[in-house]
Amino acid sequence: MAEDNKDDISAEEQALADEWAAALNEAGNASQDDIDAMLEDNVAKPPMEEFGAPTRPSGDLFGGADGPNLDVILDIPVTISMEVGNTDITIRNLLQLNQGSVVELDRLAGEPLDVKVNGTLIAHGEVVVVNEKFGIRLTDVISQAERIKKLS
Repeated sequence: MAEDNKDDISAEEQALADEWAAALNEAGNASQDDIDAMLEDNVAKPPMEEFGAPTRPSGDLFGGADGPNLDVILDIPVTISMEVGNTDITIRNLLQLNQGSVVELDRLAGEPLDVKVNGTLIAHGEVVVVNEKFGIRLTDVISQAERIKKLS
C-alpha cells in the first residue's frame, strides 16, 4: 500500500518528503504520518486577493475640502530659539575667550532678534522682562509663503 502512494507522488514532492524526513530524523522520531502532514501543508495555496490602490480616509492628515487636519501634529515638541546675533571668529580667538570677554556681533543695538523654530526663521522680536524673567515680544512674523520660499 505504501508503494501505491509513492507512485502517485511526483519526483518534486518525493524530494521534499525526503528533506522533511531527514530533518525529522535529525530532530527525533519521525513517522510517515508526520511527513504526510507536512506535505499537505506545502500544497499550493490559492493566490492572495489583490486590492486596488488604498484610499485615504476623509479625516486624514491631508484633509478634505476643509483643509489639513493639524490635530495629529499639535503635540509634537519643537525647539524655539531667539538669536541676538552672530559672528565668525577663528578657533584661536575662541580658545582665548574667558570670563569678561566681549564678542562683537553682527547686529546693532536695538535691532530686533531672530525667532527661529528648529533653525527656521519665523519671526522677529524684542526682549522684554515679565515677572523678572526674560521674554520676547514678536514684532514681525514671517508669512507662511515667505518661509516656504526660503526652504527651496
